[in-house]
Amino acid sequence: MAAPRYQVESLLNLASELFVAAGMDDDKAQCVAKVLVTGDMVGQRTHGMALCAAYVEQIDKGLMSIRGEPEVVRDTGSVLVWDGNYLPGPWLVSQALNIASERVAEHGVVTCVIRRSHHIACLAALIRQATERGLVAILASSDPSSGFIAPFGGKQPLLTPNPIAIGYPGSQPVWIDVSTSITTVGMARQKSAANTPFEHQWLMDGNGVPTNDPHVLDVGASGTLLPVGGREYGHKGFGLSLMVEMLTHGLAGFGRPDSEKRWGANVFLQVIDPAAFAGRESFLRLMDDLTDRCHANAPIDPEKPVRMPGEMAQQRIKAAEQSGIDLSPAVLAALTACAQRFGVALPAPI
Repeated sequence: MAAPRYQVESLLNLASELFVAAGMDDDKAQCVAKVLVTGDMVGQRTHGMALCAAYVEQIDKGLMSIRGEPEVVRDTGSVLVWDGNYLPGPWLVSQALNIASERVAEHGVVTCVIRRSHHIACLAALIRQATERGLVAILASSDPSSGFIAPFGGKQPLLTPNPIAIGYPGSQPVWIDVSTSITTVGMARQKSAANTPFEHQWLMDGNGVPTNDPHVLDVGASGTLLPVGGREYGHKGFGLSLMVEMLTHGLAGFGRPDSEKRWGANVFLQVIDPAAFAGRESFLRLMDDLTDRCHANAPIDPEKPVRMPGEMAQQRIKAAEQSGIDLSPAVLAALTACAQRFGVALPAPI
């Protein structure tokens, strides 16, 4: 039986109403809802509406702040450092993007580092906000409070998946959103709940033996996710992860020795205006040419031509706008429970 599908607007309203009912400021609720629904639209289902119930639980426990503004630690015009006080991550990053987008015409490059943000959800949904304005964005995130990945050659969890996203404009914008681990904690949690193994050995058990068993990441277990490159070439993912830790911890002045043991994030955001360099026209000409050359490259499989990063996500957005978004039974059950608790009406499926 096919999963029920819902109009994008109805899910935006549902998520926003749930967060407002939980006590979140209306503007923050609308912003978080938009990022989560966009996560589903681009296909990152672990970072979409699946996060609603978890965010509400964080609010209930006092672990996500729902009112107020970030503390400005430093502001030089082109450099911002914020203490996010565990405010909703999607809102904090969106606010930083708005400010950076206003200032970048003057400075060319604006960098914002946020410490003690809450979880920031889908990075692709956030960098999209920059490319829609004709700007380049580099976004990275880590959580100094927890660890799921061992440093290359080790077997004890220390690092988080430490995702990196890059977006740049063009006739077809490019969105790159990758973790420095092969898979994510959210996917491992989903597969563990469904008792479904991974297709490949993307994890290690507590003894350092590669496995496809997601249960090695369960609470109390001592397994880890493998870095990009796996056991053979994981020094590459490890190196990228260290770069993210430097950008998000070192530049923020807040890291693992300082962190409270709560779900959160440190964030690095850099916004670049191509006009400040060789010029916007030149930038678009060259990046569109590169896209054209990639598309024209002879495919290994004629049925699977070269696809640019973000291209599938953009197709999925159009499909979701036309045909809605399906919700898995587990996500729908969690949303139903939240809606019943707050007296919020669930939207009717399409």
